[in-house]
Amino acid sequence: MSKLRITLGCWNYDRTRALVDGTVQPDGIDLNYLSMPVEETFFRMLRHREFEAAELSLSSYSVSASKPERPFIAIPVFPSRMFRHNSIYINADSGIREPKDLIGKRVGVPEYQMTAPVWIRGILAEHYGVPVDSVTYFTGGEEEPGRDEKIKLDLPAKIKVRPIGPTQTLTRMLANGEIDALYTARMPSSFHASGGKVRRLFPDFVEVEKRYYRETGIFPIMHTIAIRRDVYEANRWVGQSLLKAFVEAQRQNYRDLYETAALKASLPWLTAQVEEARELMGDDYWPYGFDKNRKTLETFLRYHHEQGLSKRLLRPEELFAPETFESFKI
Repeated sequence: MSKLRITLGCWNYDRTRALVDGTVQPDGIDLNYLSMPVEETFFRMLRHREFEAAELSLSSYSVSASKPERPFIAIPVFPSRMFRHNSIYINADSGIREPKDLIGKRVGVPEYQMTAPVWIRGILAEHYGVPVDSVTYFTGGEEEPGRDEKIKLDLPAKIKVRPIGPTQTLTRMLANGEIDALYTARMPSSFHASGGKVRRLFPDFVEVEKRYYRETGIFPIMHTIAIRRDVYEANRWVGQSLLKAFVEAQRQNYRDLYETAALKASLPWLTAQVEEARELMGDDYWPYGFDKNRKTLETFLRYHHEQGLSKRLLRPEELFAPETFESFKI
């Protein structure tokens, strides 16, 4: 019996490697796994819908979910998660010493709608008293000029967003003091190349992020897995099949990371780091599934709405295929 051919655009993560090498195969699916940088995957899926399924920015997906056509439906799989206090970079001469010093400053973001800056702006507003509309945002390429928003935005007038010039980059602007700070997913090259002119707002970010988790229980979600809606509507079983496969691949990775006979990742204290993560976050420290992530999703969607990216406050249930809300048990 023939299987449904699905091309999945997704980066090659340790937690998806069993899908890449075929150790785990989704029920009823012949999976063609295309490993690409996340920016390329997002661009090609959002602009051209090239793949049957793809890793997508949670923010970009949420923008699409708030529009009438709703071209995608997601499953509660989150291949990318990251605490983002570490991703706020400042110019050393900007006068920024603490979060509230950001008020009134010039802040770079590669795209206003990017997931990482959504989390950063939300956390700064909710936990540090830095209103989203208290800075001016400058958008454009971080390392190369010419980056545009992948999705057309219609923002409230109080949100001040300005594109940088066609030959400018945010990395150079931060080092030169043309902007005061940068909220980004990728570490800017000027962080190491500027001779100390570019610094993190939170130098002790690990302890800051652990404290944030202890206080909130939130491990920020960056990306989800989206299925093209026409594929899903024609094959409603696809969501559950892909979810099961991603979960099994992750289970294998959990075992690999805690293998002590020989370390499977190139980190000298990997075993200790796994044990530390389990102690703080539980055995399932990178959770998939809907119920385990409801609070994190609710928080993100609230930030998304407050920042003018979704016209109404979306509910987490609206994002995912209903077949994936619960798992079959024997």
